[in-house]
Amino acid sequence: MLADDNPYDEARSDLRRALHWRSMVGIRREAPIYSRMVVAFERIPARSHFRFRKAILVIRGRSLCTVAFGVSFAVSCTAFGQAPAVQTSSAPPVFAPPQPHENAPLGDILHIPGDGHGAYSTHQYRDLFAEQGHSPAESKAKIELAFQKLFHGDGQEERLYFETGANENGTLAYITDWANNDARTEGMSYGMMVAVELNKKREFDALWNWANTYMLVTDPDNPSAGYFAWSMGTDGTPRSTGAAPDGEEYFTMALYFAAHRWGNGTGIYNYQAEADKILRGMRHHPVLSGTGPFRIHPGDSAFTFPDHPWPSPNNTERERAAATSGNAAAPRPQWLRFNRGPRTESIGPMVDEAHFMIRFVPNVQGGTTDPSYHLPAFYELWARWGPVEDRAFWAKAADVSRDLFSKVTGPDTGLAPDQSNFDETPINGWDGKLTPFSYDSWRSASNWSVDYDWWRKDPREAVLSDRIQKFLYRQGIDKFVDRYTLDGKPLSTRHSVGMVATTAVGSFAATPGPISKAFVDELWNTPIPSGEQRYYDGMLYLMSMLHCSGSFRIIEKR
Repeated sequence: MLADDNPYDEARSDLRRALHWRSMVGIRREAPIYSRMVVAFERIPARSHFRFRKAILVIRGRSLCTVAFGVSFAVSCTAFGQAPAVQTSSAPPVFAPPQPHENAPLGDILHIPGDGHGAYSTHQYRDLFAEQGHSPAESKAKIELAFQKLFHGDGQEERLYFETGANENGTLAYITDWANNDARTEGMSYGMMVAVELNKKREFDALWNWANTYMLVTDPDNPSAGYFAWSMGTDGTPRSTGAAPDGEEYFTMALYFAAHRWGNGTGIYNYQAEADKILRGMRHHPVLSGTGPFRIHPGDSAFTFPDHPWPSPNNTERERAAATSGNAAAPRPQWLRFNRGPRTESIGPMVDEAHFMIRFVPNVQGGTTDPSYHLPAFYELWARWGPVEDRAFWAKAADVSRDLFSKVTGPDTGLAPDQSNFDETPINGWDGKLTPFSYDSWRSASNWSVDYDWWRKDPREAVLSDRIQKFLYRQGIDKFVDRYTLDGKPLSTRHSVGMVATTAVGSFAATPGPISKAFVDELWNTPIPSGEQRYYDGMLYLMSMLHCSGSFRIIEKR
């Protein structure tokens, strides 16, 4: 970690006016490389139940490397989530600025027109559990039990869904990342998707009401106006004032499904209009600039990050572990101290127009993509249901996403990186290493496999599912860890339920056989996540159970 006399301190001080800090608590999983300039600090005290072992400071904006390379980059800090820490060497890592990257133009992309040969065309959804001998009634009961526990179970050990009263639009509720004590657009949108698939309108509307009431940025002086702040305290106060596109993507798809299942109401419950509005904004949000601190709503107090970590089980555990280890920097590393003064940001669309790709964050400067944000199964539907003027874009985006998966994954492992460049080339950090397979990456196999199940347009997705399942099976289906280099070197010691779940969904595209069946069996036999770290594992578990039972379906127009 940075010491007071660290040689990077002077440069860091020069950068302070450009810092963009996404969360004191951290992003939902390990933040890989949000842009070209990444500083990774390995010397974090060992602690249990955290999702990752290194914190990465990423800087977007004017920087010392802007002078040398003309590169802009953002500031963020990683999630202190679920995986146990690994003690690292006390020797400080060696850093060297990576070379600047200019994305090459988009090359030739395989295009398969039409509706494909998957469930959208055939209206037949595979039930992977039934193929293993479990009846639909058994699957339905198992999924309903998981829903009841995660949405309405014990508030301390099981539940993620909490109702918090009502306003003029009805009941309010949030999904919480229990261990980090916040609500995230990722979890809120996942909760809405689960609710619409299970026909739980009360829960769907309550989550959507909370997101609109507290997360939707309406202050015109905030350049993220029109987007949803990605992290909020469970009391409705901000933890961030900017957006993360994966939340907007799932909000959009869940709202279209709601419009088709329940019909449209008025106001925020005109689901079709709300989905169209979000989808238009993702592509057409004007480039807006402003100098913080920013507000979520007009009249709110300006949001500044506190000079101490927010209270949460993860931060409490970090401080306890640091104190136990005798770390002199406990409870808070020096490098976590950040500038709370004004900063300028420019926010634009959530897509890179030239490459037809979703961006990791909508900040204009720099930019990368996150393969786990790529949802070609959804894009195909938006190309049919979304605003007419954007349909061709989303059709091409689906093709591009399929190509991205085939290009950025490990050729022997099928492991996807947490981030890549828009031209499908890998990203190197200041430590000279490629972005690894990490917590966001778990979702990539599920994304391409659902696309294969619904559309069956690209045979390369079957190859990828075979590849990742064979690799992890060789590691031990009940032992494989949740972080790897792309060539298969383990970077953690934790075996994670969420990764088991998403890899089981890979069986939709994988070659039927002992390995693909083993992953489905493993998910079936996995207990419902509970305890402090149940958020990410729990939501991925429940959605994967819906997928593998054939119950996560395209809800079409009546």
